[in-house]
Amino acid sequence: MKKYIVFLLLIASCTSKPNKAMIRISLTDSSRSLKITGIGDDILQEINRDSVTTGWLSLIPVYRMPKDTDMKDYQPPQPGKYVVTDSTVVFTPDTPFTSQQAYFVRYYQYDEGNDIMEYVQHRKKLGQVPFTDLVFK
Repeated sequence: MKKYIVFLLLIASCTSKPNKAMIRISLTDSSRSLKITGIGDDILQEINRDSVTTGWLSLIPVYRMPKDTDMKDYQPPQPGKYVVTDSTVVFTPDTPFTSQQAYFVRYYQYDEGNDIMEYVQHRKKLGQVPFTDLVFK
């Protein structure tokens, strides 16, 4: 009986299609702000309801790209203000973006890769959140 349950779980996880959100970024307001679209409305409203702004840092922090890109995981987040309008997030940094400097947005995908096959096939470890880095200049 247990073998059938495990087998059914494996089949269900193999046939389920991941719900990938496609976020897009673009500079706006004469390159003073960053516009981020494609995040689910439910996520936006939940984080926006929180009075503490650190919720944005757990979803879409903005970083300055270091010269040695191997060190990008150790960069502090760019301080700034996140504002939600409709289904768009606009990030305005405390210090204006520099035209010659590269930056990146790290989008943490909390809803992706939570099926059992990701763990069985060793593509994901417990506690690891997949992310996508979007670079802009």
